[in-house]
Amino acid sequence: MRKLFIALGFAFTLGFAQAQTAEVAKEKWYHVGIKQTGVYGVNTDQALQFLKEHKRKANTIIVGVLDSGVENFHEDLKANMWNNPKEIPGNGIDDDKNGYIDDVHGWSFLGTAKGINYNDDTTEITRVYKHLADKYNTFDSKKNQAAASQNPTEYAEFLRVQKEYLSEVGKAKYNQQVGQARLNAVEGGINKMVLEFGDTKLSKDILKNYQTLDSQVLEALWIFGELKEEQWVGKTMKEVANSYLGSARRAAKGDALTSHLNLNLVDRKDVDNPNDKTERFYGNNDSNGPESSHGTHVAGIIGAVRGNNIGSEGTVGGNNVKIMSVRTVPNGDERDKDVANAIRYAVDNGAKILNMSFGKTFSPDKELVWDAFKYASDKNVLIVKAAGNSNEDIDVDIHYPTNFRNGAPVSKSVLTVGASTKDPKALKARFSNYGKQSVDVFGPGQEIYATYPGVDQYRFLNGTSMASPAVAGVAALVWSHYPKLTAEDIRNILMETVNKNEQLKDISVSGGVVDSYKAVQKAEEIYKQRKLK
Repeated sequence: MRKLFIALGFAFTLGFAQAQTAEVAKEKWYHVGIKQTGVYGVNTDQALQFLKEHKRKANTIIVGVLDSGVENFHEDLKANMWNNPKEIPGNGIDDDKNGYIDDVHGWSFLGTAKGINYNDDTTEITRVYKHLADKYNTFDSKKNQAAASQNPTEYAEFLRVQKEYLSEVGKAKYNQQVGQARLNAVEGGINKMVLEFGDTKLSKDILKNYQTLDSQVLEALWIFGELKEEQWVGKTMKEVANSYLGSARRAAKGDALTSHLNLNLVDRKDVDNPNDKTERFYGNNDSNGPESSHGTHVAGIIGAVRGNNIGSEGTVGGNNVKIMSVRTVPNGDERDKDVANAIRYAVDNGAKILNMSFGKTFSPDKELVWDAFKYASDKNVLIVKAAGNSNEDIDVDIHYPTNFRNGAPVSKSVLTVGASTKDPKALKARFSNYGKQSVDVFGPGQEIYATYPGVDQYRFLNGTSMASPAVAGVAALVWSHYPKLTAEDIRNILMETVNKNEQLKDISVSGGVVDSYKAVQKAEEIYKQRKLK
């Protein structure tokens, strides 16, 4: 009876997954137009047709991707990567005298001058808690009371942070135990399937017709109902096992406890002096880094090569974009100092648009980032950033970096993006943050297909991290064809030309999803009004 229950449950799950995939999974859905399809894509092709009809030629535009790194040799990105024209690769000399040696495709603020990179870092709450705990968590009630009386506001903040930090520790311990239990439950069965299936490429029919009397294998089959089809269809069982068991092993090791929440890893003195807020010239030229999956996907959404008949295509709609990779975000929370320096680096080296698909709930050095925002706006640079993925109202629960200081915007050229879906009946992605004041527009951010590390690899990913570059690419499409507009113009155009929807009316400033066709129409209108050529 138990075997029958497992088999029936497995078949039902596969059927459900198949129906869902047939309904929503399209590699190019985020490029379509609402009028033609009923789907809120960014309408790339119609925009390009409009530009062709109006004889608008594209100028090269540099987009800075401030992220985990970008695989600059990927088949669908390498032709559109930024190459520093004033730097001679590999000679160990700062040829352009910008303070960064051999910065050919960009720079990494997450490594040493000797080329040693790091990937894991703590969360910001860990760093804040460590700083405050050094003052207040003495386990001596009299000393605590004395310290609290001297600075009651800070002590109250410590208690708040301590509660949240220790809650995160508790959750990490729970997840560690779940990961170990999962590993214990399926590892034996999965390893047996690896031997049995060998180099066979998996398909739904193969698994549907698969028969075995091995109870250990039968008890492991449920993982295929949990996985998305693109995670196993067309792959060998060994590839599936490496990915699935690797994730379970990482959870069982308690990576969050050993890195993100580890108080001993707060001071990153092997890379730079985290307490020196004026330091700018550190890191190395490895703009790819040890783990560039997030940044590579983001870069592809913006600027994957168009017209090469492989992979995906960027929302910039052509090959006039150059992607500058500025490695800023580790596996953990980005540091405010790195964010500020990354913005300044990208601006100083010619980027006109910066994409920032990251965020956190604490920002002890937010002034550094605000100063960098102002620096970018003064240099006529547009910043496009993700709203975050915790389904919160960020007017209330602030998500950093924020463009608001004491309720007032710091810059007029920052655009914050929420994530939308291809389902017009449920337009806001469930995970997306929102805010009537703090989220400007929405962009496609669910099941987005784009480049992934591995030279010829591509993946579907979800997040406002995907919505932000979708919008950044549209901004680059417009600005590259209408270069005499300002960063503020581009921001306003994208906001004024959204496809509005009642579902987004009260959760964003513009109340809609960006549309590149309407945006170029508006840009053309402004050019004519201002008599620009």
